[in-house]
Amino acid sequence: MSKHADSSHPTRPAVAWIGLGIMGSPMSENLIKAGYDVTGFTLEQDKLDRLTAAGGTAAGSIAEAVRDADVVITMVPASPQVEAIAYGPDGILENARAGTLLIDMSSITPQTSVDLAKAAVDKGIRVLDAPVSGGEAGAVEAVLSIMVGGGQSDFEEAEPIFDALGRTIVLCGPHGSGQTVKAANQLIVAVNIQACAEAVVFLEKSGVDLAAALDVLNGGLAGSTVLTRKKDNFLNRDFKPGFRIDLHHKDMGIVTDAARNVGAALPVGAVVAQLVASLRAQGDGGLDHSALLRSVERLSGAQL
Repeated sequence: MSKHADSSHPTRPAVAWIGLGIMGSPMSENLIKAGYDVTGFTLEQDKLDRLTAAGGTAAGSIAEAVRDADVVITMVPASPQVEAIAYGPDGILENARAGTLLIDMSSITPQTSVDLAKAAVDKGIRVLDAPVSGGEAGAVEAVLSIMVGGGQSDFEEAEPIFDALGRTIVLCGPHGSGQTVKAANQLIVAVNIQACAEAVVFLEKSGVDLAAALDVLNGGLAGSTVLTRKKDNFLNRDFKPGFRIDLHHKDMGIVTDAARNVGAALPVGAVVAQLVASLRAQGDGGLDHSALLRSVERLSGAQL
């Protein structure tokens, strides 16, 4: 364990953080603020510079980052990236020490998480899948919801780290369970954004004061965290990505595939998955998922 000590935390584990994107950068910084030694690796030099400016240490490779770590945290876009950083001679499993706790906070298929946990057993590495919800704002504010799959004792060991990153932290079941709950989360969020987007277009075409309408709607049963977080995106047509359509497209593929495997029907989810796919085909994949509004506007006659 690292010798980073104070009266409230006699020892804190040394953390390696792989993946410093929209979510990973602020999350790793919150761990640094909480007093953890964080060594990071990512593909973009400017993100490594940001980490060092925040008090972390930049590594030149995955192997270098994880070599002396007690805990390795990964936050990358999808299953192929998790597999790329975990497996192979230069990957986490070959280079982390036996006994290391690997916490994958990416949103990937439940099966990828199950397979990773199985492969890690041979190396003496313990794994938790711990995807998050709350977007960039939740990451910055350290108020993420963290849904975890894996063993109880590993979860308890990771809880202080999770406490520095989020507010609602729940062990949902064995390996892959966190990813299954995250898939359900992404289903609810996409359908909710789509409903809000349809309401916005309806309200505007009706000549109603949109800001006033969204305020009163958000105070009643139609209110939601989605509407609170995305209201200004709708009002200002500000689609700077907090969570990109490209990633939500990936997640809708995960949830529709997983639902098919267990025999669950997702009729509305399937429609919204197609709307997300069409938005991506229109060239809007790099925009925030609140840009589902653009899809409704196009369907309602707007030339965008």
